Amino acid sequence: MKNPDGSPGFSYARLAFLSIGAATLVLVLTTVLVSVIQPGPDLGLTIALLGVFGAIAAMGFVATRITNRAFADVEPNKPDSGDGPATQ
Repeated sequence: MKNPDGSPGFSYARLAFLSIGAATLVLVLTTVLVSVIQPGPDLGLTIALLGVFGAIAAMGFVATRITNRAFADVEPNKPDSGDGPATQ
């Protein structure tokens, strides 16, 4: 489905793919960080938890950005305030 201006419309598949991809990237970076640093148990757990929270945040950020871009032109129905000229 395309918008009237030719840009691609909203796609659940694209939203899911890019959101999961962003989370995967953060988790891979966290894994590399833990492998390089080789921390002790406490610091390792802290880094892992920060990685999980970072993955969740990345998913939310990407999903919000995609959704806002897809529905940027859609305005909510505004009730008529009665200020404008009468239409027939």
